[in-house]
Amino acid sequence: MSSLQTGHPAEAVAVPATRVGDHPPASPLSIHDVTVAYHRRPVIWDIDYVAPAGRLIAVVGPNGAGKSTLIKAALDLVPKVSGDVRVFGEPYRRQRNRVAYVPQRTSVDWDFPVSALDVVAMGLYRKIGWCRPVTRKWRDRARSALDRVGMADYASRQISELSGGQQQRVFLARALAQEADLYLMDEPLAGVDAATEQAIIKLLKELRSTGRTALVVHHDLQTVTEYFDEVLLLNMRLVAAGPVDEVFVPENLRATYGGKLSLLDQVGRRMGQ
Repeated sequence: MSSLQTGHPAEAVAVPATRVGDHPPASPLSIHDVTVAYHRRPVIWDIDYVAPAGRLIAVVGPNGAGKSTLIKAALDLVPKVSGDVRVFGEPYRRQRNRVAYVPQRTSVDWDFPVSALDVVAMGLYRKIGWCRPVTRKWRDRARSALDRVGMADYASRQISELSGGQQQRVFLARALAQEADLYLMDEPLAGVDAATEQAIIKLLKELRSTGRTALVVHHDLQTVTEYFDEVLLLNMRLVAAGPVDEVFVPENLRATYGGKLSLLDQVGRRMGQ
């Protein structure tokens, strides 16, 4: 199958040009004919996509395009009207231990009375076992993950006392502690400072170097070519997906974002430098 996948978001009854068909077992994530609707209104429509292994993949599109919904549908967090998702060729429920999820920071109750170390340890519950004590072995593993994101000194700090960037690092540490093969991240760079952004990108590239795959909802068009290998352009339907240098081009961006021409022109000038 070609690495370039395309669809037609502007046509209400259009069908993506390339079908996933059988789920390739080597793919970290394959999505086939997935539609999700809220109150009978489609949010994502007839999505077909196969994620290549060992790549950093940006999920890009305007507000309301269904980016977060796509991630949640892959994780069975929202019901699908139709379609199917496979993780390494199997249903998600059979591959949970191979997947780590970083939710949007705004969706988390940061007033919950737990420490940064507790948050990271929560990511290990599937390995520890529910209702079993978090032993020193697991707490050491959680501390090691905090150290990797520069948050070891904040292990005992209540999460409500941390800055936005620090909170995001804690959630990244929780994902790292899981030692997953596939990472699904919903805007991990939103609202963080420059140092945190660079630290997160460095860690993502380290994950890629060990064969891991990360699918990242991303909002800053000007850094897509710098940070990612692949891009999935979404506006309810799949517009295009594939290597950044093939897909992240002005005509696809215009098809994705419509009339926001000044923004696209700015991105186009940056790409031409």
